[in-house]
Order: sequence, then structure tokens, then C-alpha cells
Amino acid sequence: MAATNKIFSILLFLGLIFQGYGQSCSLNDLSVSVAKAGSFIQGKPEWEVTIANNCVCKQQNVKLNCTGFQTLELIDPSVLSVSGNVCLVNAGKPIISNDPFTFKYAWDYLFQLTPINSTIACS
Repeated sequence: MAATNKIFSILLFLGLIFQGYGQSCSLNDLSVSVAKAGSFIQGKPEWEVTIANNCVCKQQNVKLNCTGFQTLELIDPSVLSVSGNVCLVNAGKPIISNDPFTFKYAWDYLFQLTPINSTIACS
């Protein structure tokens, strides 16, 4: 019994020590920011969207809630494809840590684009 408790204590201790080294990623690790790009397209301000992955694991098949999204600026579907209120980013290809993904659009105001789904791929 004492040996079992000792082993359990050691495993618990090691788990606490190495807890910070194991990376657990979630959708919350994706941050989306929108800022004015400084240009105008057909009289409407251009906005630059930056999607950053703040996790060491890749996040692919990233989908954003883009309810009401509109733009005068043509966006290549491999960059952003809109289907109803959902936008697929980067044709589903991974967004990796330290390599933010950006695109631009032109409209009267900024859209609150929020992540709603991704597939996390740790290798």
C-alpha cells in the first residue's frame, strides 16, 4: 500500500512539473484582428484581417463566423471562401504558429470575424 502511494505521488509530482511542457491547443488560441489598411477601394476603406495561431500546433480547416460579410475587393476563394455565414480560411490549409495569415477586404465598416471551428494537428 505504501509503495502504491509513493508511486502515485511521484507520478503526480512529475505530471505537475511537466504540465507546462505539454501543449494543449484550442480554438481560443486563434486570434483575429481587423485594422484599417489605409487605402480606399471605390470610396470604401480597406481593412486588413490578421489571423494568428498562438499555439505550437497547426490549426487547419479554420472557419470564421462572417455573418453579413461583404466586400468590394475581390478575394481569391483560396484565401477566403464564403458560404452563408461561414468563411473558410486559406482553403483549409494550416495556420501555423509565428506565421500569421492575412487578407484584405473593402467595406464601410469592419466585420467582427470570429473563429467557430478548426482542426488541431500536433505533430
